[in-house]
Order: sequence, then C-alpha cells, then structure tokens
Amino acid sequence: MKSMTAQISTALCAALLASAAPTAAHARTRVVATFPDLAALARAIGGDQIDVDCIGKPNEDPHFVQAKPSFIVTLNRADLLVENGLDLEIGWLPALLDQTRNGRIRRGADGNVLAAQGVPLLEVPTAPVTRAMGDIHPGGNPHFSIDPERGKIIARNIYDGLVRVAPDGEGVFRANLDALLRRIDAATAECQTRMAPYRGTKVVTYHRSLNYFCRRFGLDVVDTVEPKPGIPPSPAHITDLLAQMQRQDVKLILMEPWHERRTPDLLARQTGAQVVELPAQVGGAADVPDYPSLCEGIVARIVRALAQ
Repeated sequence: MKSMTAQISTALCAALLASAAPTAAHARTRVVATFPDLAALARAIGGDQIDVDCIGKPNEDPHFVQAKPSFIVTLNRADLLVENGLDLEIGWLPALLDQTRNGRIRRGADGNVLAAQGVPLLEVPTAPVTRAMGDIHPGGNPHFSIDPERGKIIARNIYDGLVRVAPDGEGVFRANLDALLRRIDAATAECQTRMAPYRGTKVVTYHRSLNYFCRRFGLDVVDTVEPKPGIPPSPAHITDLLAQMQRQDVKLILMEPWHERRTPDLLARQTGAQVVELPAQVGGAADVPDYPSLCEGIVARIVRALAQ
C-alpha cells in the first residue's frame, strides 16, 4: 500500500500533467470552495463561466473535514479559492495548501477570497483565547454564512475575487450577482414573514453555529448542549441545562445532522421540547439546492415544529 506521501506525490504529478494539456475545459475559471454554502454562492455568480469544486460535504462537520490527497490536486489547479476566513478550516486546509504548488490561491493573492471580509461578526473575544475556553475562534464566530444578510456580503466578496482572476467575465458576474441578491432578499422577506408569529421563542442549540440565523429571525438562544464550543456535554451540564430549559419553557432544540442525538433526545423527553435537525448547509436536504433556499428550508422545519 502506498504511503500518504507517495499518494500526494502521485496526485501532484497527475495535476501538473493535466494542467499542461490544453483542453476546452481550461477556458473556464476553476474555483474551489471549502464549504457548500460558499460553493453555491460561487456557482450562482460565476454561472457557466466557471467550474466549482467543493471540499466539504453538506452534512459534514466543517471543523472536521477529512483531508484527502485528491484535494491537493483540486487546489493545485484552482484559479480561485474561497475560504471562510476565520480559521474554521484551521484543522485541515493549511495542511492541504502546504502541499500545493499554487501561489495564485494563497492568502493575499488575487485568487484568494476570505468570505468573512467585511462581515459583521458575533462573539469576537475581548481577551486572549485559551484551549480552556473550548473551540473558540480568535476572530469571532465563524458560522456566519447561515445568515442570508451576511450571505450577501459573502457573495460580493466572491464577485470581487472572480473579477480579479477573470476580468473578461465581469459583465456576466455582475448580472448574476444582482439576480442572486434579489433572490436572497425575496427569500429573506418570506422567511421573516413566516417567523414573525414566533419571534422571541426560546431555543437551545447544540453548538454556537446557529447564532447568526437565530438572531436574524428572532429566536432567543438561551444555552447550548455543549458546555463550551466543541466540548461534549457532561452530566453536570445536562442537569443544569434541564433545569434552565424547564424554567424558561424552551420549545426547541436545534441541531445539525453531524451531532449525536442521544443528549438532545434526552433533553427533549425531560422537558417536552422538540428536537429539530436542520439542513445547516446548502445541499443538506432535497429542498435546499441553492443558497437562497437555505433559510427557507430551515424556517420551514422550525415553523412546522412550532405550529404543532
């Protein structure tokens, strides 16, 4: 069996040989996105002018994407890399980039887009971050793409990146961006209308990854299943959380599909709250095929649970 080093070397050689062959596909700008939300926004803006590869999967925990040698090939060919920008990929992306020979997509290069640029951020630490605080990101909460208003900022960042690396497509990119922003606005307005009767509803989330969405649509996050980000719940925390949920009449426990269900189900049985598993990234469910439908899919599940 080949070692990982041998696999990487083979993959890199294949990428270099492929990039040297002049094919029609190479006329299209190659974009790599780290997560499905970013990939969906890039596809909507770039249209048929670009090819988009996504490293993370829709129902995969973004903190723990499994790095594969094939990703190095993909990154080596890329003209543009769209990454979160708040070290959400810190556990796997730097190792992949270290193995590429592609200076075009490094931080600071024209072919690198930081989705977080210009995004108003929540939970930015005001003191030095230590491991005792859990999985805290020094730049702030990195799960901002789930909020459609912040998604529009991400879309503009991606548009700027595409224009830098493929200026001939600016007219197409601009038209596509404008259409995308209109669709996001329409979806957001519809979601706000549907959520209006439930504003102020108290919820518990598993991780702090839904805070941007909850704030946008008026849900009150009273606590998380995790005592600290990335730290599994202890018996003492579960006991305290049960008491808090009963005291505050928490209606919902919101979570992504990659978290364990045992603890949320226990909390639900003890409190009468409902566990709602959400399609937290584009592609996570059949009714969430693109970015504007993401908030619609999430809201549909929340409203369905609360209307029962």
